[in-house]
Parts: sequence; C-alpha cells; structure tokens
Amino acid sequence: MAEYEQWRIRVGGVVQGVGYRPFVHTLATSTGLSGWVLNDTLGVQTEVRGTAAALAGFTAALRDRAPVLARVDEVRVESREPWHGDLGGPFEIRESVRTGRARTLVAPDSHVCDDCLREVLDPADRRHRYPFANCTHCGPRYSLIKGLPYDRAQTTMADFAMCGACRREYTDPADRRYHAQPTACPDCGPQVTLSGPDGVRARAGEALDAATEALAAGRIVAVKSLGGFHLAADARDARAVARLRARKKRDSKPFAVMAPDLRTVESIARCTAAERELLRSPARPIVLLRKIPAAVPEEVAPRNPNLGVMLPSAPLHHLLLDRPGLDLLVMTSGNISGHPIAYRNEEALEQLFEVADLILHHDRDIHVRVDDSVVRSSVHPGLDEPMITFLRRSRGYAPYPVKVAGVAQPVIAYGAELKTTVALGDGNEVYVSQHIGDLKNDETYASHREAAAHLTELYELKPRFIACDMHPAFRARVLAATDRPEDVVEVQHHHAHMAACMAENQLSGTTVGVVFDGAGYGEDGTIWGGEFLLGDFREVRRAAHLRPVPLLGGDRAVAEPIRTGYALALQALGGPDAALGAFPALGALDERQRAVFATMAERGIQSPPVTSMGRLFDGVAALLGVCGYAEYEAQGPIELEGLLGRDLTMTQPYVFGVEPGDGDADVVDPRPVIRAVAADLARGTPLEAVSRRFHSAVVAMVVKRCTALRERHGVTQVVLSGGVFLNEFLQVNALVELRRAGFAAFAHRLVPPNDGGLALGQVMVADARTQALPPPGPNHGGAS
Repeated sequence: MAEYEQWRIRVGGVVQGVGYRPFVHTLATSTGLSGWVLNDTLGVQTEVRGTAAALAGFTAALRDRAPVLARVDEVRVESREPWHGDLGGPFEIRESVRTGRARTLVAPDSHVCDDCLREVLDPADRRHRYPFANCTHCGPRYSLIKGLPYDRAQTTMADFAMCGACRREYTDPADRRYHAQPTACPDCGPQVTLSGPDGVRARAGEALDAATEALAAGRIVAVKSLGGFHLAADARDARAVARLRARKKRDSKPFAVMAPDLRTVESIARCTAAERELLRSPARPIVLLRKIPAAVPEEVAPRNPNLGVMLPSAPLHHLLLDRPGLDLLVMTSGNISGHPIAYRNEEALEQLFEVADLILHHDRDIHVRVDDSVVRSSVHPGLDEPMITFLRRSRGYAPYPVKVAGVAQPVIAYGAELKTTVALGDGNEVYVSQHIGDLKNDETYASHREAAAHLTELYELKPRFIACDMHPAFRARVLAATDRPEDVVEVQHHHAHMAACMAENQLSGTTVGVVFDGAGYGEDGTIWGGEFLLGDFREVRRAAHLRPVPLLGGDRAVAEPIRTGYALALQALGGPDAALGAFPALGALDERQRAVFATMAERGIQSPPVTSMGRLFDGVAALLGVCGYAEYEAQGPIELEGLLGRDLTMTQPYVFGVEPGDGDADVVDPRPVIRAVAADLARGTPLEAVSRRFHSAVVAMVVKRCTALRERHGVTQVVLSGGVFLNEFLQVNALVELRRAGFAAFAHRLVPPNDGGLALGQVMVADARTQALPPPGPNHGGAS
C-alpha cells in the first residue's frame, strides 16, 4: 500500500478576492495532488497529499506563481499524519470558514484586466460595452468590502442576484470568474444612469453614448468611478478646461488627465521605463510626468513642468474614451471646493451640479471613499534605481499594510489636520488608510471617523491606545481626547514624521531626523517646521532648527506668502524701504500694508514666530515675484521648483548662517541667503538660476548640519521627512549628497513624506512609549 505525505499549508497576505483558491486548485490538480483549499479569516488554508517532491514543488509555487493581484507574505507548512493508500478524491475548493479574528489582508482596488477589456470591446461578447466587467484578476475590492472573509455577502454587490450565466462562471473553478465577488453582466448587474439638473436623461448604453457626446461637445460630466466621482472634461478643449476651472474655483492648481493608452501618454509627456511601469500597474495611479510643451492646453497645468497622467482603471473609463476625437480627459476629484470627493449618488446629485452639466452615476454602491493615488518617479545618476515617492497614497494601494518590527499592543493613530490618514498597528503590520483629506469641514471629519471605524471593524481589532497630534486645536486630537482620554498618546508632529520614515525603512536606534514642512506644534508651544531631530521612536530632542520668522497675520500668511516674503526681507535688510528696494515684487503691498506689517513684525502683533522651511520657500517664491498670493497649498514652492523644469542639477549654492541656540541646538539663519538673493536680482540674474541656487543652498545646509551632528554625537543614520520633501530637487539631491558624505540616508518610499504618512509614525511612537504598560481589561473599548 502506497504511503504519501500530507501537509497543511497556511498562506497569508493579499490572497482573498484575487483568484488564489482557483489558482491553488489548478496547481494541485496539474501536480497530481489531492486535498482541499478554503478561505478563512487568517487568509488561505490548504491541505494536500502527495509525494514529498510534488508537495515541495507545490509549496514553492504558492509564492512564486501566485496570481497577479496576490501578495504572498508568508507560507507556513505543518506536516500531518502520513496518508496510506490512494490519494483520495479530486482536489476540492471548500466554503469559507471563520477561525477567529480577521487577519487576512484586504486587496486594494485594481484596474480592469486585458481579458475583461477584450470582452467589453467585443461586439460578440455578452458583456459588450458593459462598464462593470471584472474577474478575480481585476476590479473593485477595498472600496466595496464591508467585512471579512471576502465573500459577496460582505460587499456592496450583495443586493445583485447573479443570473444563470454568471452563476455558472462563479461556481466553475476553471473559470477566471470563480468566486469573483463583484462579477455581473448586463442582465443581472449594476447599470449606469445619466442625470441632468432636471432629472434622468438616459440609462445603460444610451447613457454612455450621451455622456461621451456631451464631453466631445465641451460639457463637464461628473463620473462615478471606482472610489468616488471625477469631474471630466475634454482636455484638448481649452475653453472646456477653463470653464471647469471657473466653476470649481480653481484658477491655478494643476488638473490630472486620463489617456486611453501609453501611445497617447507619450504624445503629451516624456515617460521613462519606470513611469510606464507605474502607469500600467494594477493600481493605475496618477503619475507626475514631464510635459511636452504645447502638447496640451496650458490651462490644464499652468506654470508647471509636470502633468499628472493616469490610464483608465475601469471599463467605464475605457468606454468614455472610445470615441473618435475624444482621446484625453481631465479627470479631477469630484467635489466642490474644500470638501471631500463625493462617492454616494445622493450627495453627488445634490452637490455636483454646481460644477457639472451632467452626472453619470450607477447603482453599485461604494462602501469606502477612495481618491486617486499620486506618485512620482525620480531618476538621478547618484541613485541605483528610480526613486518612487507617493504624493498621495490611496486607490490601488490602501489599505495594504506597512511591515514594521512589531507593535506590542494594538494602536490606532488619527493622523493630523491636513491630508490626513488613519493607521492601525497590530503585530508586524500597520494598516494605513486611504487619503482622507483636510479635517477643516464636517464632511471630511465624518469621513475620518468612518475610516477609523472601518479599519477596526474590518480587522476586528480593539485598539489599546489612540495616538494623535499634540496640537490642542486639531480636530483629530479633540476626537481622541473625547473618545477615550485615558488611552490617548500625544505625539509631537515632527517626531511622527521622523518615526514614519524610520518605520517604513525598518530602522531602529538613534537617528537624525531632518523634518521640513509647513507647520507643526512644537514642544515649546510654538510652530516648528525646519527641524533637525535626534533620537528614536521613543523620544527625540531638537538638535537644530531654522531661525524663527514672524508669521504676519497667522494663517493669513499661508494664503498670502507675500507677507512671509516681507518678513524675511525685513529681517535680512533692516527696514521697509530697504526691503522694497531689494525686492520689487513687494510693491504688490501698498504703503499702508507695508507700514502695518512692519509694525506687526517688530512688536509681535498677531505674528507668531515659526521655524518653518515651508514658509521659507513661500517667502522666497513671493520675493521673486513667482507667487505672492496662493490659491492652493504650497503653490509658491511648487512654482518656485517648477522654474527648474525637473532638472536636478546642483549649482553653486547660497550659504546659510548658523548661530548657537538653546542648549546645543544650532539655529540655521536664512538671512544671508535672502541678502544673496537680493544681490542676484539686482544683477539681473534669471529667476531659474536664483531658484536653483536657493534649492542647492538648502541641500548643502542639510548636509552641513548633519555632518556637524555626526561630529558631535557620532550618529550616521539620517531620515528625510515632511511635506517640503515632496520637492523632488530637494529630496533627491539631499539623499544623494548625504550618502556621498558617508551617511546612511533614507527617504519615504511607501507613504507620503507629507502628513499623509504621519499616522504611521504616530503608531510607532505610541507603541514605543507604551510597551511597558499592561494589556487592557476584558471590557476595554475600541476606537469610535
């Protein structure tokens, strides 16, 4: 009687909703193995019988040959009792079971695969022109999942009963739609509707045709996509784009565009191999590419060398672009100014007619609002490979976790006030939510609470601690203190930035954190933002910082950078007349304003001191006449960097001063730089050259300060974080020059440098500070 080995194998990672069970079934059958496979709350479990050699090859293939959307993090094997006799019956796919708390990872939303797209474009196929075609290799996931295990009843597709044809595909292990939970067809699935201000205009195929006709005619159409609504317009039509800008009250901020294919992309922007790979990845993010001059109307991305470009992520997008003469669409977030993207039909129909002429919506509900991700690929001779940076991490990436060394007890972090995310830490994983936005309005605040609740419910965790920013006025902090004040861990803003970069690079030990951003509440109650920190996850101290500048009028100076420019000029040159004489752009302030602002600066009236690198960039942009009044956040710094045309070449830098501060913290003085900028302007130096010298000066200053700290403390590990490091010139050159100077230097790769990555750092700091505390009692509550 033959004797076979019997193995039980646990596979963890993103292995549900991605065709993993049918893959295991096919693999086992082709290898001549018997047994079974099922989904549970921990991932995928399989038990197989066969020869040792066949089982070893099968186990290796579970990782090496996994489906395209799968991400296998672990494969654990447990030997069972030997199996005597024949192998048994055929290999089975069993029903999902619950085995305790959900630990499997949720798959992000994915683009439409080539097979589904071929069906949509094939007149002979039953899904011809059906905008919701999907299979186990593509389609929505995170945006429609309500709970785990990932079954149809746990999604927003639960109300759509499958027709006979779809049911046969769904139950056939050999079909690529086997247990594809959102699967549907025109006979049984969701349908599109086109509405105008006066009500429904058309449905199904007629709605699609009418929407494309409207776009081709220069009208604005709100389109319900995977994670929310877009506002779409013909990107080739300058008047349509200008009309969209006027209605959305967005005069200058660049719009993203959607192209049907890479050929079209390469006709409007320069594209490297790494950028092509990002564009074609299942996540389908917006990728910042170098514009080809005059390839698209300037109204799409004014005064910017970049163009945010994405390929279609859903069949609906392909169908909108499947019309002669309509090959490029502006696709910007579907919201009214200051609000999060609309994702429910009722809110879109109530709000978006302020901007759109028509709304193309459908009856497949979105459970989780998920905006587009935005990424950048940077190339430099000093880098071994292209450097990928997230500007926004959302659709296609969330909520895939960041792997960390370990979180002792579950922690939820509420992030910051702007560009916020939520993060949930448990064991070796921190689940970082999709981009939520700015908590300045009640809608985004509600979305923040929903995201926190969804993560904790999805992974069935009751966080032991709540981490938040220490700023007393931040809504996220108020929420934490209201919910469970005894479990709140306040984390200094810049420490969280530093910890986030350390965590995603899996670093530990004493580190120099170079953290540059617009504003963060400091340990001394003032506003920081140009910081050199020294420490680890548990604690840091301030090792150096920018010299404070008065923020004239407080937050008004953020929207009016000319105020900060004037304050810098007053500090550097000594008085209003000298400031105006050196910087003609200050002539935009009338004589009375200059006098009032000078008094405010001198006496500290409504002018809190800030050490912010973001404000320094603001001020220099204003002094050069690049941007004195900002329509959107960081417009001045973005346009100041835009003068460089994405050319990362360093030049002879200006030189910052340095003076001793409190304790052993050096104070970095920008006044010599401002005086040198004035001298260059007086000589008629081109603005591009002045901007390059200024950027190079900041890079050189970073290396010089880190070198001084190495000499003083012996620390060679450096991380770069904070929103200012979204500046490509600064980020890439600082990283390269630090490494050339002998530092182990690291930047962000998995979460954004800005406040979108802050929650990750908050989790790590809170964990480090609370590891000695006891676990909660049996009645301890979860996050609200």
